[in-house]
Amino acid sequence: MRLFGNNFSDELRSMESIPDLRDSMYMVIDGYPCVRLLNLSGKIGCSNPGREKVVAPIIRFKSAEELVQKSAVLLSMDEVVACVSTCVEYIMYPKELTPWLVVYMLMILAIIKMWFANNIGGVLVEAGAGTRNKSKGFSPAQKFPQAEFAPYSNISYQWNQIGSGIMWKAYDFPVFLLSESSRLTLQEAAMKNEKTKNGYTTNVAEFELVMQTTKAGSPHSESCLKEGTCLPLGGYSVWSSLPPINISSSYQSKPIILSVASMDSASFFRDKSLGADSPISGLISLLAAVDALSRVDGLTNLSKQLVFLVPTGEAWGYLGSRRFLFELDLLSDAVTGLNSSLIETVSSATNDTLDALKRAQDSLKSENVSILSANPSNPGIPPSSLMAFLRKGFDDKANVNSSSIVAAASLVARSLFILASNNKDSDSSILGAIKVNVSLVEELMGCLMDCDPGLSCELVKNYISPTNACPSHYVGVLLGEPTPKPNPEYVDDISRFVWNFLAHRTAIPKKNASSSCSQDCSNKSEVCIRAETDGKGVCVVSTTRYVPAYSTRLKFDSGFWKVLPPNSTEPMELVDPVWAESNWNTIGLRVYIIQDATYDCFVLLGGIAVTILAYLAILLTRSFITKALKRD
Repeated sequence: MRLFGNNFSDELRSMESIPDLRDSMYMVIDGYPCVRLLNLSGKIGCSNPGREKVVAPIIRFKSAEELVQKSAVLLSMDEVVACVSTCVEYIMYPKELTPWLVVYMLMILAIIKMWFANNIGGVLVEAGAGTRNKSKGFSPAQKFPQAEFAPYSNISYQWNQIGSGIMWKAYDFPVFLLSESSRLTLQEAAMKNEKTKNGYTTNVAEFELVMQTTKAGSPHSESCLKEGTCLPLGGYSVWSSLPPINISSSYQSKPIILSVASMDSASFFRDKSLGADSPISGLISLLAAVDALSRVDGLTNLSKQLVFLVPTGEAWGYLGSRRFLFELDLLSDAVTGLNSSLIETVSSATNDTLDALKRAQDSLKSENVSILSANPSNPGIPPSSLMAFLRKGFDDKANVNSSSIVAAASLVARSLFILASNNKDSDSSILGAIKVNVSLVEELMGCLMDCDPGLSCELVKNYISPTNACPSHYVGVLLGEPTPKPNPEYVDDISRFVWNFLAHRTAIPKKNASSSCSQDCSNKSEVCIRAETDGKGVCVVSTTRYVPAYSTRLKFDSGFWKVLPPNSTEPMELVDPVWAESNWNTIGLRVYIIQDATYDCFVLLGGIAVTILAYLAILLTRSFITKALKRD
């Protein structure tokens, strides 16, 4: 019964238990699922069509006519050419094919040919060695991501020209992106099915992607949150100040220069959200800039306060930045030490910022950096966290390389210093001393943009004990009651690392650094860092905080989430989709062999026939023996 075995007798002798037998019959496949997400207007993503597992024979996709029965379709770059010929009049595709393009064209066919979609049991996408972690020339996002939040009316502009929008549609069949190790397994299974097309055994894929919202029939996020079949998207943003703010003082006079870089990204497949091009390259630039500024003397003498915000949930309605502003209005504990009236507005600081950027560019004489004016055709700012600040009133009326990130970090660090010093005649020697650590940038890229070494790198392990080696920048769901001091188990790896990194880099050196901690410090101005590494963290003086990131239209009350009516005075609340992710019991994918039902019938009939013949033979033999004995 084993799918891939060379010597069954040897394996049979090695079996010592029922689990050994089960493992020999069923092969578990590693992959990344597309899951079901819901908002106030409907649902997107993937799910099994009903309450049961989907079992379907594995075939390679060549043409729609092949799908005469419900099948698990295995897609590769070669087979997609046939799909292109069918879809060519419906879509425009880039020159370089990617797994995302494969999925996209299959979805197009499913929409065009409804009968074809009915025969899709599931979709298995081969990532391929050349496209792992990257997707050139294609994007599953929209051409204008989150256009409803734009602070201007022209939302037809294509900020993302290669966007397809496939991740914002709903598919009632499971879709998995195969890992590199599983790709060959599925290829072999499909090849065996093709060779034994009329045989009595078939290699099948079993999809376990049953969503609780599908079982309950929840049509949107408000209903599933009420029923408890989903959880709201969200997590924990991080903000930090350099130098630390004296939170014991009620009087804060310095204007605030706020720098923002998102830590999350969205993708068609839930756990494959690396977001290297955007926004993780921006996050690394900000972290490197903080590191460079932390080594500058005299930061306490700056005329303005530097504050760094790393929100999460930005890919899903700017959850982090909107909640940050909401908490500022509430004067909550999560933003103690910050005063929203001191944050410099975008319009008032535009000229100063442009001047600072140009001066920083001039100081980077050997860097390949240029500051250019925006294209006149641009309707306004591109999709970013800044939209949340503009709508709040802070406006008064695929390849990434380390050298680019270093240049961006250098430009940001020096520009921030110029803005914070409020001295247009800053000594060029001081600016020249602000240098970005190139090796730190390269290490951050390896830790946050790839699975090797990923979060198992020394830099990350120096601060936290990661739960997964491969980084995922998907925002995830908010577990339990949101709080500015969350249980570390409820905070994802990226947020915990960013919090520890910023707290360490923005801390004031202590004369007595021997004080250890496991969670909290006795002094309110101190935070406990590196508590996960060996159970004995260190207390440092730093203003670094977590801020819960979730929709401003949600309220956690008595263990349940409630959707609040929108505030008519807040434009972003009127278009807030309130995203939630469906619950599930188990997500899994495995491969095994089944016998054809017709063959089983023949075996059954053959068994019955043999039984009848044996019975007749016994009767004849007994009659013969009886007659022989009588004659004697």
